[in-house]
Parts: sequence; C-alpha cells; structure tokens
Amino acid sequence: MIKNLIFDFGDVIIDLDKEGVPRALAGYGLSGADPELVSWANQYEAGQMTSTEFLDRLGNRLGEPDREVLVRHWNTTIRHLPEGRLEFLENLRDSGGFRMFLLSNTNELHMACVARQLGEETFSRLKACFEGFYLSYQIGMRKPEPGIFRHVLEENRLAPGETLFIDDTLEHILGARSLGIATWHLQVGQEDVRELKNRL
Repeated sequence: MIKNLIFDFGDVIIDLDKEGVPRALAGYGLSGADPELVSWANQYEAGQMTSTEFLDRLGNRLGEPDREVLVRHWNTTIRHLPEGRLEFLENLRDSGGFRMFLLSNTNELHMACVARQLGEETFSRLKACFEGFYLSYQIGMRKPEPGIFRHVLEENRLAPGETLFIDDTLEHILGARSLGIATWHLQVGQEDVRELKNRL
C-alpha cells in the first residue's frame, strides 16, 4: 500500500521548455549536448559549483560578457505552474492520505527564477504541499544516484515498498526502482500528475 509520494518538479509539477537552453546555445554556435556544458550543468545541479562559477564558465565559453543575458538564456527552461496542478497538490495534502515530498535536480538560478515567477504567495503555497522539499544543489547529489533516494528514505523513515516516485525521466525512474521504490514514469504531453489516482 502506497503511503508516501515523492514528486519530481520539472515537467511533473511545473512546466518546462527543455529546448529553451539548446535554442539559446545555438545562437552561439553550440549544441545543448556539448559535453563540457553538460558536465558543468550537472556539477552546478549537484552543488559542486556556485552560480558565479557557473556563469563565469558559461560566459567565457559563449563569449558573452553580459551576466544578465546569460541568466536570461539559462532560465528559458522555466515556464509556468498551472493553478489546477497546484490545487491538486493542496487537495492531496489536505486529504491526509499520504506523506508528500519533492525531489528535484535543479540549481540556484532556476529556483530563484521559479520563486520570482510564482511570487511569494504562490511559491509558499507550493512549498507547503510537501513535508520535505529536496533540491539537488542543496544536498550535493543528483538523480539518478541511489544515494539521493536513500537520503530521502532514511531521513524520513520511509519504506521503499510504501513509496511512489513520480518522474518524467527514465534514468531517474530506474534509479528509484533499484532501491525497491514504486514508480510512475510520467509521459509529458500524454499524462498529467493529476491522474495520480489511476496509479495508486
């Protein structure tokens, strides 16, 4: 029986434009799959690089000295949070049937952008939906590392078999499954987290 829910953030709760950064990079003649840029982004998400260090490296690589331009390009990923999705999470929390947690691979700049776009009231409503709000750059690990799932399970004394993890990325799903966590590999554009009752 599922008692605990762990939600991914991007494209599960908040909508993303995952082609936004690649489009911006293309304007500088670079690919979003550039190994060096991917490595930097992963280090940044894992808290191994500060925002200043990340922007310095990115700016040098792109030949773009304007930090505001760099931040704007980087944040093109972030779109919006549908009100109906937020209300669904609030109703689910208020039902008292589950312990709810958020677990996201993200970084300081993206979360600052989310907070700014949502506004203080809505961002507070979002955070209040979850007993734990786990962000990769704050805990020094990224999905699909087993350690990040183990961290959430152990800190909250969750049984893997009583826990459902919802994510749109297969690698993350497989990482959770390796620890015995139940999963829903959400298909973006075809499914919505509001269909959760069909998965329980």
